[in-house]
Amino acid sequence: MTTNPVLIAPGTSSPRSRPVRLLRNSWTVAKRNLRRMTRVPESFVLVLVQAVMFVLLFSYVLGGAVTIPGAGPGGYREYIMAGIFTQVVTFGVAGASTGVAEDMAKGLVDRFRSLPMARSAVLVGRTLADAMQTAATLLVLVMVAVLVGWRIHDGLLSALGALGLLLLFGYAFSWVGVWIGLSVRTPEAASSAGVIWLFPMTFLSNAFVPVATMPHWLQPVAYWNPLSSTVQASRTLFGNPGADPANPWPMQHPAITSVTWSLVILAVFSWLSSRRYRCTAN
Repeated sequence: MTTNPVLIAPGTSSPRSRPVRLLRNSWTVAKRNLRRMTRVPESFVLVLVQAVMFVLLFSYVLGGAVTIPGAGPGGYREYIMAGIFTQVVTFGVAGASTGVAEDMAKGLVDRFRSLPMARSAVLVGRTLADAMQTAATLLVLVMVAVLVGWRIHDGLLSALGALGLLLLFGYAFSWVGVWIGLSVRTPEAASSAGVIWLFPMTFLSNAFVPVATMPHWLQPVAYWNPLSSTVQASRTLFGNPGADPANPWPMQHPAITSVTWSLVILAVFSWLSSRRYRCTAN
């Protein structure tokens, strides 16, 4: 009994090897973006300075003016950190959208298309590099927060769980930035479109003030805001004071809600980005 060998045409790959090829190509693109960050560190440094500035301003300017129920003196500093962490990981949208738009404008994406590589690797590699930058920024922010008085009260494992939720949330939002970068015509437009909607989204959440202080008609919007569940889950896992009342379902199950929002955003915008990427190739 003999078997006929399966021949694979040149330039194609077997179904089994496609995921491996995608991972290898994505890591190659990610390393390219990371090298560019090290050669032009100004963008990363500016993002880091902005994040640290948020920590210092909210801690020392508003820290003595805002009182959080159930928190002692200086309680606002611990209350605000989960909100700042969440804000910083979501603001990575701006970097992703601007970076993709610049690559499109310079023709770099067209050169990638001419190479024998998985098409999705360009987008996946970009988001992986952004995730690593977000992780580095978050690590520095944690150290700065500790210096200004923020503490973890529920153990290291819970804190690592909170950081994992934040990184997953930030990675999901980086795909929003990729879609914006592929949808606009210029890097300048991408820079504005990447952040203009984030400010109302951030302030209409429990990131900076308890939702109970908002008008009643606005509270459901804040409770179901994806940022609110991530902030609530982070505060709970860090053991920080001021978690919102557990009446609405997202506040009762913040970790589950945060993961669900992250996966939904990731699924929707990775599909939209891939579809937009294919359309620009035609």
